[in-house]
Amino acid sequence: MNEEDGMDENIRIPGTDQPVGERILFIHENMVSFVKQYSMPVVEVALVLSKYIRIISLELKNIAESANEELPEHLLKPMSLEDDMQAPLIDTFPLDRLLGSLDEDRMDILDTLMRTAINSVEAPFASVLALLRDWERLVRTQLSTSRSPGHLFSPIELPETF
Repeated sequence: MNEEDGMDENIRIPGTDQPVGERILFIHENMVSFVKQYSMPVVEVALVLSKYIRIISLELKNIAESANEELPEHLLKPMSLEDDMQAPLIDTFPLDRLLGSLDEDRMDILDTLMRTAINSVEAPFASVLALLRDWERLVRTQLSTSRSPGHLFSPIELPETF
C-alpha cells in the first residue's frame, strides 16, 4: 500500500520480536490514518469493525475451548456505554436506502488495511481484539447519538488522544 491507501511506504512494520504494544500501535495508527484521510462514515467503520470482532472472537473462543480456558469478559462483550446514552433509532431508518449508500470500495480498503496490518505484525489475537473493542466503544458512542440516517454517514470523530 502507499500513502494514497492510508499507509506510508516509509513506515517500518514492527517485527514479531518487537513488544506487542508497538505492534498494536502500528495497527491502530494505520486505522486512524485511513479513516481520517478518507473521512469514513461511522456506519462504514462500524461494519468493518464488527466483521473483525466477530472473526477474532470466534477464533479466540475456539482456542480457549480447546485448551479448557475461559476468555476475560472484556474481550467477549462490547464495553458498556454511558448510562445516559440511548440506542440509536436505527430500526426506523430505511434499511435498503442505507445499504445502498455504503461505499463498499472504501470499506474493502479499510478491511484490507486492517487484515494486512494485523497479519504483518503477527499480534496476539487477544491484544488485537482489545484494540478493536476500544474502537467499537467509540463507534457505538457516536452511533448512539444518531437520530437520522444522515448521522450514520457523518465522518467518524476521533478524539485527539485516541
